Amino acid sequence: MKRYEGLFILETAGKEEGVKDTIDKISAEITSAGGKVETVQKMDKRNFSRVADKRHGAGFYVNVIFESEADVLTQLKQKFALNPEVFRVLFTSAPVPKPAAK
Repeated sequence: MKRYEGLFILETAGKEEGVKDTIDKISAEITSAGGKVETVQKMDKRNFSRVADKRHGAGFYVNVIFESEADVLTQLKQKFALNPEVFRVLFTSAPVPKPAAK
């Protein structure tokens, strides 16, 4: 299993109170695909530097670090592309954490 980092930009137009539910759904989706979620880092809502559409001027950023097999990423990309609550998603390889120095 490899470690991956998923950066999710959530659609927040008029429904900022439902962000926690969306994050729970994302974690459940990763787990059901055979992954193991390590950490979830909620970031703030940020304005986009380039606005392509007036409806999408900002998004709520969430960083999820998880372990899974490489073939699971393709499944997750397809599932999140169809999810209307997820505006964008980017998966990258996450480095293995270094042990704390004594």
